[in-house]
Amino acid sequence: MSALTISFRDAATGPVLEITGDLDYATAPELRTALGNLSLKAGELLVLDLAGLEFCDSSGITTLLAARNLAMEQSSGIALAAVPANTARILRIVGLDRVFTIHPDTATATAPSPGLSP
Repeated sequence: MSALTISFRDAATGPVLEITGDLDYATAPELRTALGNLSLKAGELLVLDLAGLEFCDSSGITTLLAARNLAMEQSSGIALAAVPANTARILRIVGLDRVFTIHPDTATATAPSPGLSP
């Protein structure tokens, strides 16, 4: 079992949370707390960088959905970046790959959209 680590940084598109370790029943409250401390502005994009995610159970998936709900309440968007294969498979099986925007990496997720002015 790997401890959960959550790092925060700002990107031009909005906040990026880098999630490393195990996101499960025992650690999901840590991510919920981090999400509750975020200040999202309308139109920003919350990116959850999952490159370092080693394990994610149903509690973790529920917390990802809570992040989505928070972003929507704040009129913001959400994207998942660098989703590990095992977690991506679960998202596909339960249809959440159609709910979340998924990018191969954080750089792609935070790149300015074509046709928009900086």
